[in-house]
Amino acid sequence: MLHTKALTIGYSTGRRQTKVIQESLTFELTPNSLTTLLGINGIGKSTLLRTLIGHQPPLSGGITLGDKPLTSYSAHELAKEISVVLTEPIPQLNLRVIELLQISRTPHVNWQAKLTKEDQYWIDKAVDLTSIASLVHQPLMNLSDGQLQRVLIAKALAQNTPLLILDEPSSHLDLNHKVKLYQLLHHLTREENKTILFSSHDIELALHFADEALVLQADGYTKNTIDALIANGVFDRFFQEDYLRFDRQNKRFTLVQ
Repeated sequence: MLHTKALTIGYSTGRRQTKVIQESLTFELTPNSLTTLLGINGIGKSTLLRTLIGHQPPLSGGITLGDKPLTSYSAHELAKEISVVLTEPIPQLNLRVIELLQISRTPHVNWQAKLTKEDQYWIDKAVDLTSIASLVHQPLMNLSDGQLQRVLIAKALAQNTPLLILDEPSSHLDLNHKVKLYQLLHHLTREENKTILFSSHDIELALHFADEALVLQADGYTKNTIDALIANGVFDRFFQEDYLRFDRQNKRFTLVQ
């Protein structure tokens, strides 16, 4: 599966200057597990995810997928291994939902570029899992933000890769669909043998459903099971504000009156 070694992430600020966001990240994603990426705004969650999928080069260190460096994969090869949901706008808003789902099968289609029964199976399964049957013939531009988010998740599922990486997949969803999403992600790791890494600002829901968490902090990072992180007090000091307190037993933050 995917692992990093001494990974430093950030970006160029011009004139050979770089801005380091996080450094010395060495971790491995546990196969067939649901891992949440947590941290306050601006800590580097999106930068890390973009680096892990090859959209942004690391400043130093390495990323290995399977037994090969990430940089050795072609875009076509990588699309068979990792499916992605990012927060960037979708440029093809004139497409219908079904057309976007069909595009997700591109890494798997034969040389004639024709969809097979297997391709249609994965598309139908993704539609069913995300409950978007009523949307498949709608143009993307007609969808609400929440509907579009569900469609993008369906696209990632239809791609049928062993690893899914999602940047704030619950954004734009109401509470009901947030819970359904996390239930689905949990189901995929158990029943479909998927490995999933997702970032989230819905910390309490993420802690309830995830197996492990990778927590980015100003002074470093930590990765462990949810229970171990709670026992080690990681979330007791997640926020610096005195008016927030973490309830370990119920895995939630409470206001201090």
